[in-house]
Amino acid sequence: MKADSKYCVSYSHYSRRKAVEVFIGEVPLGGDNPIRIQTMTTTNTNDTIATAEQCIRAYNVGSEYVRITTQSTKEAANLQNIKEELERQGITIPLIADVHFNPAAALESAKHVEKVRINPGNFVDPRAKFKMVEYSDSDYKQELARIEERLIPLLDICKKRKVAIRIGVNHGSLSDRIMSRYGDTPEGMVESAMEFLRIFRKHNFHDIVISMKSSNTRVMVQAVRLCVVAMNAEGMNYPLHLGVTEAGDGEDGRIKSAVGMGALLADGIGDTIRVSLTEEPEVEIPVARKLVSYFEGRQTNPRLDEIGSLPYNPFEYKRRVSEKVLNIGGENQPVVIANLSGLKKVTGEVLSEWGWSYNSETEEWTRNDLSADYILVEKGCDISVPKVENLPIIGSENSIAVYSVNEFLNQKEVKKGCFLKVSYNDLNSEELQGLLRSDVPVILLLQTENANGFAEQRAAFITLMNLGITRPVVICRNYADSDTELFQLKAASDVGGLQLDGLGDGVMLTAPNISRQTVCQTAFSILQASRTRISKTEYISCPGCGRTLFNLQDTLKKVKAATAHLKGLKIGVMGCVVNGPGEMADADYGYVGAGYGRVSLYKGKELVKKNIPEQDAIRELVTIIKANNDWVD
Repeated sequence: MKADSKYCVSYSHYSRRKAVEVFIGEVPLGGDNPIRIQTMTTTNTNDTIATAEQCIRAYNVGSEYVRITTQSTKEAANLQNIKEELERQGITIPLIADVHFNPAAALESAKHVEKVRINPGNFVDPRAKFKMVEYSDSDYKQELARIEERLIPLLDICKKRKVAIRIGVNHGSLSDRIMSRYGDTPEGMVESAMEFLRIFRKHNFHDIVISMKSSNTRVMVQAVRLCVVAMNAEGMNYPLHLGVTEAGDGEDGRIKSAVGMGALLADGIGDTIRVSLTEEPEVEIPVARKLVSYFEGRQTNPRLDEIGSLPYNPFEYKRRVSEKVLNIGGENQPVVIANLSGLKKVTGEVLSEWGWSYNSETEEWTRNDLSADYILVEKGCDISVPKVENLPIIGSENSIAVYSVNEFLNQKEVKKGCFLKVSYNDLNSEELQGLLRSDVPVILLLQTENANGFAEQRAAFITLMNLGITRPVVICRNYADSDTELFQLKAASDVGGLQLDGLGDGVMLTAPNISRQTVCQTAFSILQASRTRISKTEYISCPGCGRTLFNLQDTLKKVKAATAHLKGLKIGVMGCVVNGPGEMADADYGYVGAGYGRVSLYKGKELVKKNIPEQDAIRELVTIIKANNDWVD
């Protein structure tokens, strides 16, 4: 894909991508409809009452669709009983059948629900073995003909009943056929969908929704962008379902979801979303609603000049080239700056909330993996702590200087690293441009007051890149929210979206109505979710469904309790083998449900221990980690 292929309506102002309208029962998506919210049940699909009750709880908090796993024709047939139970209680929410590996289950499901989700990686193809398979062009065409033959009966019944189909591509379950030709890549994900789309269009079926999902936010965003471009090239504009799979639970699950989906929603991409949390389905809905509401009615004010093309490739990750100043920029990982400029007095207690502590015996300041790298204060601030000269303070007398643009332009000489507060409009100054092109050692604190701060800050990076200015840039954002969850969703969307494109050498979040410790942790979590700075263990954890054969929420808590101190490791906790081995392919270790009370353990993609008793699984997982020298006490 060409780097200059445009994937959204505008890089300068918010404008939703216009997709065709597709009806899911009586609740349409795409077109001029609002972004729809959905979730998925975690109950046994054969348990009619439990599944219906979970659907009702989700409906009562605003879910507009509910997806239900459908492993076999038995579960598929029971969808009718679930639907009747819902109707008996006055609930008419559209139901979506989730099908893997079983075309017969898809055919049965289409008789009872409003939408069927199929996975092109396993609908006809067998489970991937992650092996290279050589296909001639003729062989490849024969494989596509075989897929078409299996799809036609489903298309026929869906046409007859006006049932929509979601072509749901998962990064973790691409077929060996796709991976052998395109690799385990966003491009492979897109081609997996396009093969099915071409067959659907050939048979005049257009009630289609597309999704490109991954637990890796970079892969997910790149795949969706590439999918839009690929559809545009072939005259298609089907609606898009957004989601980050296996996002996990708690703060990390919310932030990771917002980093991926927010980056796309900010560019007007997405017609329905699901926030996949390892929590109860009804918990997902308010989170998704808050995320969507952040983009409703978004305006770019003040207006920005239209941007014709990007000076970077939005379909691959490559960090913007910047020069090192102090320890910011260059090859350094992004920094976190604590903004204490609103305080008249800074104490040890305040610094402890940003991860700093003083050891009175050694007379040294210490920090952990989630400690701010720099501390911004105002001139004249009373810093009532010992050994202040050993702290990375910026802004006060006798510390690292911070300038406004006017102050900076009036400086005759800057001999050591300093910080400069700038906004997008400041970069139009030719005098400032000249200084920034020189060898002056300055770090930019990029601020914005635009109603669409994401677009304005991206425009600022584009301006710097087009001008050949390589000064390090710290992304600065202010939030007045008192709702912690909303603050985290907003910040993750704004900062994470830029980080996914390699833009930004640091972050400074300001939120006076949120605890300082939370603000600090949020900054690090955003960098981790965008995979630009790893400061803690990452858990790739699915939300669970009717295929899950153990208590996923409790299991995740136990795995975290045993391994949370292993900074930098990625550990997958998956309910079943459908997406488990693949979706956690870039995880270091995996804990995957194999049957009732049974678990299989992985090292990367390699199955290490199979079908071990659940009560022994965490102990065995720890043993495997130790055997591979990844354990620390």
